[in-house]
Amino acid sequence: MTQVYKILSVLLEYPTKDLAAHWDDVNHAIDEIPNLATDDKKMLKGFTQWASQLSLTKFQAEYVNNFDMTANNSLYLTYHLFDEQDRDRGPALIELSELYKSTGFEIGSGELPDYLPLILEYVSTMDDDASDCAFLQQTSQAADIIASNLEKIESPYAPLVRMVERHGLVADIAA
Repeated sequence: MTQVYKILSVLLEYPTKDLAAHWDDVNHAIDEIPNLATDDKKMLKGFTQWASQLSLTKFQAEYVNNFDMTANNSLYLTYHLFDEQDRDRGPALIELSELYKSTGFEIGSGELPDYLPLILEYVSTMDDDASDCAFLQQTSQAADIIASNLEKIESPYAPLVRMVERHGLVADIAA
């Protein structure tokens, strides 16, 4: 299932020219994910169909409107788990950075470690589904908050974030 996390990471990242030029490759990768539920595959394909019909500028504007203009939709997970001035937020970010470092996963310059697409990219590098799910379990509360906020504005991104939340909950139930 690690491929689905890579796809979600790419789709939740700020849209680039490279992504917009490779929708066929993204759809092919979605088709190739083993054991992906039919509903999840349909949802991912629906999102790529929607996004591929937009110009890159319009797609980028949609992204900014969905995530950057409203703090409640932020893809920085600790924002949703701690008060803005909460002293626990900094240590949580440091702990996550240290975890990445300890596994050899490198964070791009200027990116915070709690950025959901980065977390999904990290999870996509894990070796087994149990580890993936256990790590995602820690994101399910924040993902639920973000998905609910996006659903209120009928965002096309809401099902993607809801899928992340569901995968975290699967781990919760399995534990």
